[in-house]
Amino acid sequence: MNNMESRGNLRRRLLKLCGGISLVAGATALAAPAQAAWPDHPIRWLVPYTAGGGSDVSTRLVAQLVSKDLGASIVVENKPGAATIIAAQELRRSAPDGYTVMTAGQGTLVLNPSLYPKLAYNANKDFAPVTALVRLPMVLVVRPNLPVKNLAELVAYIQKNPHKLSFGSVGNGSPHHLAAELFLATIKGEETHVPYKGTPQALQDIIGGQVDFMMADLSASAPLIRSGKLRALAIPLAERSSAIPDVPTFSEAGMPGFTAYTWQGVVLPAGTPKDIVDKLSAAINKALANPDVAKKLNAMGMQPMGDTPDQFRKFIGEEQQKWGGVIRERHITLQ
Repeated sequence: MNNMESRGNLRRRLLKLCGGISLVAGATALAAPAQAAWPDHPIRWLVPYTAGGGSDVSTRLVAQLVSKDLGASIVVENKPGAATIIAAQELRRSAPDGYTVMTAGQGTLVLNPSLYPKLAYNANKDFAPVTALVRLPMVLVVRPNLPVKNLAELVAYIQKNPHKLSFGSVGNGSPHHLAAELFLATIKGEETHVPYKGTPQALQDIIGGQVDFMMADLSASAPLIRSGKLRALAIPLAERSSAIPDVPTFSEAGMPGFTAYTWQGVVLPAGTPKDIVDKLSAAINKALANPDVAKKLNAMGMQPMGDTPDQFRKFIGEEQQKWGGVIRERHITLQ
């Protein structure tokens, strides 16, 4: 009887255990459909600039195709202010679920960490890189009556007349400011920086002769260059621009390897699942490869970029090293 009872107890325990496993399996099966595939509701896409600017327009252009590709609506939300810090904080506080994304570029990810002694976010720890978005080329322009005809003559003039010239930018610590500082550091020049609140006023003062030179947005300055109101000396890219094909690159003009441009990319909150990061990256890259998108971007003076999350992370690191060095060498800081 003892053996019979023992076998009976064992059988009951096994049945109970199997029943528990079945219940767990059943609960898992019931829970699975609740985990809907991303995305199943609208995505917020933060832009840390005012509406109508190059970064805003390029984001909206790409977002339209990404929305169709993902099958979910995308709401582009402008959150300008504090050198992109307001939008960056908003993204940092957002849930890492793929439903809040941000256009983040050179200022947010590269310059701010070196310019601000105390920053309300960590560019390397708080965000998950998705892909590079667009490149916004610059061009070196000078006032019409400056007695130089090319880049070599400007370099010679600066070196013979230290502290005589002034250069404009769209603000202290802006990519345009730092590009000019990199140029001056390369030729061992020291000139007076004149920051403006925007490109139009800065370009008008160069045309009027109040400021001598500037690393300016190609998109804003190309029409003025073509009309003869501005004189362009060189473009700091590896290749010439179709917008101003007669303007040589810095390498062609005698400064090999000198490149400077501003750019925008896309990031998600840190901790976002890899499959979501990869899916969004693929959708954005698909949009950037669309010939119509590339044509529209080029018409606005922008160039589509695109890469994988890992490639974008590496690019950010390289840019931090390059521009962080310029900021330290030129003793530039923002409080």
